[in-house]
Amino acid sequence: MSSAMPVTVLALIEQMADRLEAAGLSFSDGFGHGTTNAFDEAAWLVLWKLGLPLDDLDSVENKVVAPADIEQVATLFEARISSRKPAAYLTREAWLMGIPFYVDERVIIPRSLIAELLADASIDPWLGENTRRVLDLCTGNGSLAVLAAMTYPEVTVDAADISPDALAVARINVDRHQLQQRITLIESDGLAACPGPYDLILCNPPYVNATSMAALPAEFRAEPGLALAGGADGMDFIRSLFLNAAGHMSENAVLVLEIGNERGNFERAFPHLEPLWFETSAGSDQVMLLTREQLA
Repeated sequence: MSSAMPVTVLALIEQMADRLEAAGLSFSDGFGHGTTNAFDEAAWLVLWKLGLPLDDLDSVENKVVAPADIEQVATLFEARISSRKPAAYLTREAWLMGIPFYVDERVIIPRSLIAELLADASIDPWLGENTRRVLDLCTGNGSLAVLAAMTYPEVTVDAADISPDALAVARINVDRHQLQQRITLIESDGLAACPGPYDLILCNPPYVNATSMAALPAEFRAEPGLALAGGADGMDFIRSLFLNAAGHMSENAVLVLEIGNERGNFERAFPHLEPLWFETSAGSDQVMLLTREQLA
């Protein structure tokens, strides 16, 4: 009696990647949530389900997978394909700059390009020994607040969001990384409940314009619309922010603001502003820096 060929971890990943591609998933259909192609997403989900290290496929690729485990992996991929939920909602975890964060459907999946700027010190020339108070506005799951606290050990961070649900998730991450003494969570509509003055404000606000919102793939529609929708031109939250920001900033403070693909709408809404644009993995027109002087 012949037995089925043993299936290795790598072979299983390749099979599952084929299933994702056959189901019509692509980068624009949801791989913007942590991976950029079917193979990487399949690797993440397979390794996670099997309890193997997520960052060391080479060491386990030839490991044989038991039939019962193959079945569990297949069930997970069925859920990914049929629900069109982002993978991070299925694993309850997302990674940003190599740091793990808890996520669920109460928050968008962390992917802010501001994280890159914290990691590569792009913001540092505008900071100094007097940089003590940081605000992460629209904190979501708290990932930027956590990364800022890790990057700048001397600062305290206020992490603000209008959503109590999001702040409940942020609490999990602040506690997970043992930063309760340095990060304060604030329920706030914009800057309304944020005391200030701050030396650095980080903000990845809802900025997706109405036309783009209507065309979002299912994976992005699974996320809270409150964290994405920015009104007709994507600038509603930012207009309100600019009215009040200077009053919450110390003399030499800067605002680092992410606006995604909305530079054209930004420049039409604020033709007088001349921000500094940062170079990121997504190009040089998605994240900007503005000084208090410019905003005043």
